Amino acid sequence: MDIARLLTGTVRKDRREFDQLVNKCHRQAYNVAFRMTGNAADAEDLTQESFLRAYRFFDRYDRGLPFENWLFRIMSRVFIDELRKRPKLKTQSLDQPLSGGDDGSEYVLEIPDFTSNPEQMALSHALEEYLQTALNALPEEFRVSVILADIECLSYEEIAELMNCSLGTVRSRLHRGRKMLRSKIQTAQHKQSLLTGDIR
Repeated sequence: MDIARLLTGTVRKDRREFDQLVNKCHRQAYNVAFRMTGNAADAEDLTQESFLRAYRFFDRYDRGLPFENWLFRIMSRVFIDELRKRPKLKTQSLDQPLSGGDDGSEYVLEIPDFTSNPEQMALSHALEEYLQTALNALPEEFRVSVILADIECLSYEEIAELMNCSLGTVRSRLHRGRKMLRSKIQTAQHKQSLLTGDIR
């Protein structure tokens, strides 16, 4: 009976501690998840799954280390696991006609022009939007590498372990990912300047 009471007390203490840590870093965790997934719905799912997994393995958390770092490692693993489960997507040009069925007919997709939305244009001035759009456009392995290194501040060794690749591959992905990110942000800003007439 004493052992049962002791275990129950320990569980309650751990739950209180975990709840306090979650309240402290929930917003930061969601922001990192949003960077990884690129949209609110997937970010919410990733955040919740990461907290659930963190609670399940909370007895393994080393109290001498920052909780956020431990949580972000879990989040990275969850995200990478989900990426590996997804089937490889076949890309197709939006300008290419699509087959309509057995009769051999074809049709062309009509994509709306969201740049004409004044609200969207006003929001697009923020670097935050440029950054997220550019991150979303990166191939997944480059995006994850950049997020882990530049947002979560993980070491190359930690990234290599999480992504199951060599240090050389991590360095290569980071170099190419940062270069692509910089280029995409500059291109987006230039296009916006042309739209608004703010050319310097």
